[in-house]
Amino acid sequence: MRKVDTKIDLDFKNPAAVLATWFGTGLLVPAPGTWGTLAALPFGIGLMYLGVAPLLIGILVVTELGRWSIKRVQAQTKSHDAGYIVIDEVAGMWITMLFCDLNALDIGIGFILFRLIDIIKPWPIGALDKKIKTPFGVMLDDILAGLVAGLLVFAGKHYHVW
Repeated sequence: MRKVDTKIDLDFKNPAAVLATWFGTGLLVPAPGTWGTLAALPFGIGLMYLGVAPLLIGILVVTELGRWSIKRVQAQTKSHDAGYIVIDEVAGMWITMLFCDLNALDIGIGFILFRLIDIIKPWPIGALDKKIKTPFGVMLDDILAGLVAGLLVFAGKHYHVW
C-alpha cells in the first residue's frame, strides 16, 4: 500500500500537480487512491451519459494528461508513484466504466472490483508495476486493473450474477 507523504510541497499553481492529484483528492487520507477513484466517478458518469465515444476519448485524454503530469510531479518531488498521484486511478476507473451500464449497481460493483484489483495487484499487474518505472508505468497498473475489473463486470452481467 502506498503511503502519502504529507511533507511534500506540491506547487498547485502548476497544472501538473492539480491533475496528478486529481484536483487535490490524492491528498486526502486515508486511502488517497480510493478518494481519487471516487472523484473520478462524476466525470466518468457524465462521459458515460454522453456515450461510449466520449468516454473512450476521455480515457485517452486523461491517460496522456496523466503521463504528462506524473512526469512533471516526479521531477519536482523526486518520487516515483507517490500515493498522492491519483490520476492513474481516474483512467483505470473510467476503463472499468466502459463495461458498466449507466446504473448505480454496475458502477458500484465496478468501483469495488477496480479498487480491489488495484490494491491487490495480481500477476501480471503487480510485476509490471514493479518493473516499469516511468510515468506511463505509473498509469499502466491502473489501466490493467481497470480492464480486468471491467471484464469481471461484463462477465457478472453476462452470467446474471447481478
